[in-house]
Amino acid sequence: MKKLIFLSTVLATMLLFTPTLVQAKVFRNAYIAFEMPDEWNCVLEQTEWVCRSGKEPDMKEAIIILTAKEVGPTDSFPLYEAHLNSPISAPAAQQATQSKLIYKAKYVQVNNQKWLDGLHLSSEVPNYFTRYLATIKGRIAVLVTFSAHQKYYSKYSTMFHNAIMSMNIIASSNLASRPDLGPLRPGNETIGSSINAAMPADMYNDGQGKGKSNSTLMIGLLLIIGSVIGYLIYSKKKK
Repeated sequence: MKKLIFLSTVLATMLLFTPTLVQAKVFRNAYIAFEMPDEWNCVLEQTEWVCRSGKEPDMKEAIIILTAKEVGPTDSFPLYEAHLNSPISAPAAQQATQSKLIYKAKYVQVNNQKWLDGLHLSSEVPNYFTRYLATIKGRIAVLVTFSAHQKYYSKYSTMFHNAIMSMNIIASSNLASRPDLGPLRPGNETIGSSINAAMPADMYNDGQGKGKSNSTLMIGLLLIIGSVIGYLIYSKKKK
């Protein structure tokens, strides 16, 4: 009976401190579709789509930005790879800074589409990790960036992974000739050059949200460990 009570206590504690599964919804524009949490929303800022949570402080902790352009002279996988494997200059409040390369760009296959995947720190916003996913399909080049403050990146890593694995390029063959279906940036521009400008101003406040942190999960883990140790001590004394 006491063993049953102990197991029930452990299960209840795990349920209490396990993050709630977030229902996903599908975002779709003229060139891409992917899944994101139900409370996230996307807003078109000129030619960039800016997606983030509608709740405080989560909206300052992480963000997804999408952009696309007509394929031009600067669009090729080797050029993207060279760019992502080098420090990226990002304008800061006082002066430009150089990002830190976290891992070199690698090729990944997502829903039968080849993407280049790279990760930097402080490339778009200081103290934020930004994961870059870039691809080319037909005459369209697409870039999706997933950014989260370094304090909260682990909190959003699973959500980012699920969004990435759900990405589908849905651009029609005539999208470049149909600006009404876009918006697309022209081919003579460099993809991603406008990402930094699309970052909301409140992202530069160091992402110091006071919402839930990993400390809650740590407390739950300590309680579980404490329960297990208590049960082992009790069993040893009983013997």
